[in-house]
Amino acid sequence: MSNLGSPGALLRRYPIIAATFVAGVVVTSLLLAGNTGTARWSASVFALCVAAYRTVGMVRDIAHGRWGVDLLAVTAIVSTVAVGEYLASLIIVLMLEGGAALEDFAAGRARAELSALLDRAPQLAHRESGGGALEDIPAADVKPEDVLLVRPSEVVPVDATLLSPTAVFDESAITGESLPAEHIAGDPVLSGSVNSESSVRLQASAAAADSQYSRIIALVQAAAESRAPVVRLADRYAVPFTVVALVMGALAWLLSGEPARFAEVLVVATPCPLLIAAPVAFLGGMSRAAHAGIIIKNGSTLEQLSRVRTIVLDKTGTLTNGRPALDEVRLAQGPGPGVGSKDDLLVLAAAAEQASSHVLAAAIVSAAQHRGHLLALPTSATEHATDGVTAMVSGHKVAVGKRSFIARTSGPIAQAPLRSGQLAVYVSVDGTFAGTLVMSDPMRPEAPGTLAALAGLGVRHSMMVTGDSQATAAHIAASAGIENVQAECRPEDKVSIVGNLPHRPILMVGDGVNDAPVLAAADVGVAMGAKGSTAASESADVVIMVDDLSRVAQAVSIGQRTMRIAVGSIWIGILLSIALMAAAAVGLIPAVAGALSQEAVDLATILNALRAVRPGALERRKPNSGLSALLVPAAKA
Repeated sequence: MSNLGSPGALLRRYPIIAATFVAGVVVTSLLLAGNTGTARWSASVFALCVAAYRTVGMVRDIAHGRWGVDLLAVTAIVSTVAVGEYLASLIIVLMLEGGAALEDFAAGRARAELSALLDRAPQLAHRESGGGALEDIPAADVKPEDVLLVRPSEVVPVDATLLSPTAVFDESAITGESLPAEHIAGDPVLSGSVNSESSVRLQASAAAADSQYSRIIALVQAAAESRAPVVRLADRYAVPFTVVALVMGALAWLLSGEPARFAEVLVVATPCPLLIAAPVAFLGGMSRAAHAGIIIKNGSTLEQLSRVRTIVLDKTGTLTNGRPALDEVRLAQGPGPGVGSKDDLLVLAAAAEQASSHVLAAAIVSAAQHRGHLLALPTSATEHATDGVTAMVSGHKVAVGKRSFIARTSGPIAQAPLRSGQLAVYVSVDGTFAGTLVMSDPMRPEAPGTLAALAGLGVRHSMMVTGDSQATAAHIAASAGIENVQAECRPEDKVSIVGNLPHRPILMVGDGVNDAPVLAAADVGVAMGAKGSTAASESADVVIMVDDLSRVAQAVSIGQRTMRIAVGSIWIGILLSIALMAAAAVGLIPAVAGALSQEAVDLATILNALRAVRPGALERRKPNSGLSALLVPAAKA
């Protein structure tokens, strides 16, 4: 909410409002003293000065191609002065300038969720120095590898790795997930998370400027500063609305023979709702999205989201988890000494893979550890780039890697039979082929529901574009319900494919450096930023901060609801104003009463626009199926 502060700050922020109050007191005093003529001239001169000031701004806007609603406001002021309704002219001035204060209040309410992120930015860190002593330093001075202490209820200042055995954090400001997140030693911890009830030790993995929270703050600031297209749409409404008001006023004057009717019509036509309601709705939509862990970088993206007709998705890390998992351990015939069971094969392979930096190596090690196996450290190891690793483990020479790599020492190996979406890692022990580890990158469980929910929102066309093989891509696409697959694509191929799709706007969802070009090329680029690359996040229009594909459907739903509220708020203002104009045209609303009634119209449209901050009906439903089942986690946020 805008902080109006002290009376002095209010005067500096809204000088015309303050001057209008002073003018009102002076005019009232003159009327009470019986100086009607002086009161009339004082009010009229003041109102005309404000009208002249507004005219300068109006001319400047017109010179830049923006035909706004100031023409109607200026005409209303001048006409009320001309027919002697000087009190009404003061009320119109107060109404117009008060609109800026109302917009500040409403926009501040809509920005509440965005501002909460900025207000919670950590400022200090407790760093362990020599001997275990603690020193308080600015969070900006934390360097990678620094060991930090985070006390109960404090905010984690930088991205870090947990050193304490266990810890619980509130990550709702980062991911939108309201449930506490439990972590064990070695887990990554996001900056901006709030520690629970026990002090914990962390090792910084990034400086503050490179941490997740700083990225969120930068995205939020860009979002708050954007100007939505619906504001320009409101400007376009203003031209026909002004013509209608002038015609109705002229007809009322002509048919009644009373010039005051013209002024009375224009008084109630003053178009503050067009100026205020639409931007408030868009700020509210961005705020609602941020509360659900969805950062929308600019207002134009909300309008594009509301009209999306085609969704294109990358496979790895987007439709799939991007984390290979062990599906099966297959023991070879005659695996040789030291390998008597599948567990033996897994333990030897995982021990050797501890020396490898490959993503599959980490998955194999993790699978063995989760099955409760203790892994010996290899006494010597060599990683062979793109092929595999060899190591001495418990007196055995273990090789893990591609079939061609293992075959060099163990002889010919038959291709392991695999299903679509699987791949094989081959293992030899002491020069004998010992078995195969079958890996896969499983599809996200929420992927089919997300595609179904998007179809229900009007996104009728779906496609996968990936660099993976056709067989693997087709298997995942069929499971997710995607109708079209383009496999074995390079980054430039993806850009070309998306650029030539017919049903627009197009929403592209990706994760990784190779997705950055196509995210920028799409009408709306969405980055799975919870674990995606910085390049992808920076080139996208929307960043999903929680690792949950269903938030894509929620982003589209928020965009559609925000557009409905924004355009609806504009029409509420227009229709209420037209109804008041009709009443004023037949003499039912005097100028002073009309000026006051217009404030009620302003309030109604602003309150309607603020509905965009609250969750929509679909987000409030209990989980059952379809979109409501997908959206309910965000509703908890």
